[in-house]
Amino acid sequence: MYKNILVTGASGFVGRAITNHLLRIGKNISTVSRVKRDIVLSINEFLIDGMSSKNNWKDELLGVNAIIHLAAVAHNNSNDPDYINEVNVNGTVNLARQAAKAGVKRFIFISSIGVLGNNTTNTLPFDEHSNAAAHSQYAQSKLDAEIALLKIAKETELEVVIIRPVLVYGEGAPGNFGKLVKLVQKVPFLPFALCCNKRSFISVDNLVDLISTCIDHPKAKNEIFCISDGNDVSIREFTDGIAMGLNKKLIQLPIPVYTLRFLGEIMGKSEPIEQLVGDLQVDSSKARQLLDWNPPFTMTETLSKLRIKN
Repeated sequence: MYKNILVTGASGFVGRAITNHLLRIGKNISTVSRVKRDIVLSINEFLIDGMSSKNNWKDELLGVNAIIHLAAVAHNNSNDPDYINEVNVNGTVNLARQAAKAGVKRFIFISSIGVLGNNTTNTLPFDEHSNAAAHSQYAQSKLDAEIALLKIAKETELEVVIIRPVLVYGEGAPGNFGKLVKLVQKVPFLPFALCCNKRSFISVDNLVDLISTCIDHPKAKNEIFCISDGNDVSIREFTDGIAMGLNKKLIQLPIPVYTLRFLGEIMGKSEPIEQLVGDLQVDSSKARQLLDWNPPFTMTETLSKLRIKN
């Protein structure tokens, strides 16, 4: 059992959730972030200016058994490829190499399903055997970090676990989910009545549960997991679920999908529209079979928490 856990990116959405969960189950937590948090005194908190190839992790790694590495430049926070590479690749590799030298046993890296592409229209669902096809600089940086980490695992005693989540949703989630929540809050009509696409999502509660499982599970060692709730839904069903979670009335208008794509093209928004109406399915059976893991929370249970603050 790995008791002393270091969480990087602890001030982020998933970082806060995993930190709170690990405290509840009795782990000793150290956190690394750029922003000071209002947290309990039992957490050993470290503040850094940012991830890079030059960080010295001597103090942060003292006594640590396992690392959950969430810190990264998100795809919507920078367009500078050199900066993204320095943080997401070089910073990750630097941390992992120092961790191996410090005797850390396990390194859990939160990657992205984007390393495999941005849609599965006309293809099989993504799984761990799918060919890499990173569709953005962010996704490529995650893929490069994965490759480097697996190399380190072969060269050292450090056990690496790579998790590739799809879009993570839940109360307080940023990015595209946060935009959808604001949209449903403000607009009583959405144009998705005719959308029958299939997209995989993962509840933050389910992602946290999987990460927690991977800390100690012996079969997680040096494995990659593509992960989702396992219940694919259309954008119509997803936004209806958000509306129900917010206790808002939502009317879906019957706009043809080809019309939405056409409008996206003429407005220069083809990629965001495709993220809504296209397919992105993930087969997460490996985690279920190898780790005997099942997502403990339904989409309805996670979305019901939205109404608490709205």
